[in-house]
Amino acid sequence: MVDDEAVHARLTAIGLRIEGFDVELTPNAEMALDWLHREIFEIAVVDLMLPGINGIQLARLIHEQYPKMRIVLTSAYHLSERQLLRVDCGAVGFVAKPFDIAALARFLRTKLEGAETGSPLVQPGAAA
Repeated sequence: MVDDEAVHARLTAIGLRIEGFDVELTPNAEMALDWLHREIFEIAVVDLMLPGINGIQLARLIHEQYPKMRIVLTSAYHLSERQLLRVDCGAVGFVAKPFDIAALARFLRTKLEGAETGSPLVQPGAAA
């Protein structure tokens, strides 16, 4: 999980751990890329508004270097499915903040299970 909002990120990571996910947390793209060179991850949850390399740029870098990794973008700013497709950064989904941890966990599981076909790119019930 890549998010520079420390308190929100820690709470989300704790919630996802309770839901059964192994979570590594980093506040910026540079540190995330360093993690990716050392460990294998199945999914990356990337905030759009990061210092330096932003979330879309990071998603593109991840997608280029690790094409099998699933990327879910997140932000307080809502993206529609059409906007997400236009961004063309390899993301398989988007979740608007603030989000319910249980709903986020279900959404991530659908992406990890390969349920992209027919499943929404934007988390259902996400705040507008």
